Amino acid sequence: MREEYLWVEKYRPKTIGDCILPSELKQTFQTFVEQKNVPNLLLSGGPGVGKTSVAKAMLDELDSDYITINGSLSGNIDTLRNDIKQFASSVSFSGGRKYVILDEADYLNPQSTQPALRNFMEEYSKNCGFILTCNFKNRIIDPLHSRCSVVDFKIPTKSKPKIASQFFKRTCKILAENNITYDAQVVAELIHKHFPDWRRVLNELQRYSVSGNIDSGLLTNLTDDNFKVLISFLKEKNFTEMRKWIGLNSDNESTALFRQIYDTCSTYAKPNSVPQIVLILAEYQYKAAFVADAEINLVAFMTELMAEVEWK
Repeated sequence: MREEYLWVEKYRPKTIGDCILPSELKQTFQTFVEQKNVPNLLLSGGPGVGKTSVAKAMLDELDSDYITINGSLSGNIDTLRNDIKQFASSVSFSGGRKYVILDEADYLNPQSTQPALRNFMEEYSKNCGFILTCNFKNRIIDPLHSRCSVVDFKIPTKSKPKIASQFFKRTCKILAENNITYDAQVVAELIHKHFPDWRRVLNELQRYSVSGNIDSGLLTNLTDDNFKVLISFLKEKNFTEMRKWIGLNSDNESTALFRQIYDTCSTYAKPNSVPQIVLILAEYQYKAAFVADAEINLVAFMTELMAEVEWK
């Protein structure tokens, strides 16, 4: 068995009991395992919350045969047809029901590929189940909704401190196992910053653990001071410097930047421009899910802000 070098894979939960989830959500999946019957599922929620981990944990516990297909990378009809047909039409090694985990199903074309998937689900329903994951369930066509049990990965406000605490303990254990010296306060701040994107937290921790130490340097990316520099370029309509800033910070997920602008727009923009910022944000956040080059999309977004927004 090959060694996993990515922490998100190496420490992926193997059972539902190991998954960090709100109690009601965990009980739902635990019931599927106990009844040894996982229905067709549509798992919806933000990035890194554990949708794929839950799907794999359930099927691993049941010792089911399954394949994982990334809808954003292998989303054309021919690829789906070939992969699913070859897998679903063969005999299961375990003798039970087989499953297809289709990650990022909301990237599939709703006019062609998603309707085709509906037909696949019907054709192979006797021996093959389907688990779809998505960030935006409204991008999944209704016929797929009707063929799946839809589960939203939502964390109630009252459960957030408990969930964050559980993940904090998990991350500290991972750091200790890898002999990484860490500042507990920095780890806590990182979890708070990206909550509930567990994948992002682990990736950031592994990235900065190369030096063998996790300290305040981890939190320097996209700091308030760095963000204020970007805002100054927007105010000055300095396209050249803004473009350089995006290039230097393009390793940060665009989702985080969109959110930071949304949260601070009332601070930096005049009141009459805030609604316009929200509309522009919504447009480019939607485009971010489909564009070939995220950096170009971000530069276009910033350019429109420069042109349309009145800054304080």
